Amino acid sequence: MSDPFPTFEVIPAVDVQDGEVVQLVAGERGTEKRYGEPRAAADQWVDQGAETLHLVDLDGAFEGERVNSAAFEAIIDTADVDLQLGGGIRTADDAVELLDLGVDRVILGTAAVETPEIVGEISEQYPGTVMVSLDAKDGEVVVSGWTESTGLDPAEAAGRYEELGAGAILFTNVDVEGQLEGVNTELVGRVCEAVDIPVVASGGVASVDDVLELRDAGAAAVVVGTALYEGAFTLAAAIEVAST
Repeated sequence: MSDPFPTFEVIPAVDVQDGEVVQLVAGERGTEKRYGEPRAAADQWVDQGAETLHLVDLDGAFEGERVNSAAFEAIIDTADVDLQLGGGIRTADDAVELLDLGVDRVILGTAAVETPEIVGEISEQYPGTVMVSLDAKDGEVVVSGWTESTGLDPAEAAGRYEELGAGAILFTNVDVEGQLEGVNTELVGRVCEAVDIPVVASGGVASVDDVLELRDAGAAAVVVGTALYEGAFTLAAAIEVAST
């Protein structure tokens, strides 16, 4: 199985709600700021040097089924970079359909917590393609669009999913998500130490220094949303600094 992140990557987020790119504050619906059409955003980030795009169907995450398929299929058809997609993927068939369409990694959150065996089921057909999303609020894993606490410790959960066949972990600190207030490297570091598979960090990135802190904490890549859309720094600048 090849390493999806042979070098550290800065990955732009394309989070979609009601057919538009948005960013939420601390995962709360109703806090969103809108940033236009998804395919245009994807093209912009690819033009600026992105090697991977992080695609999230926010409506799907909250509703429990994929909602913005047309927007993502337009990106899949045109973007010549790696694509990781999550939000509303609840069954192995959902995941396989997306992988067959050309998505490189499927992101499983609620489904992985509620039916852990789905990770192995998908991985048997497509090894290394399952990225398990562990979203932490107050230090515990939360599901269903960040609305329900599970009581699970993120580092312990990451180790469990590695054993089940996950190819990567997406770790999001919901407490700092979308707030441009900086990152929590202690939690990220614990998750990275718990597994041998890549951990992609997300949440709270406000500066290039935050990107470097997450890299130094052991993350294989970092997902950036609000900071890029608000112009806190450019993708090109982050990629350049993170590669040194």
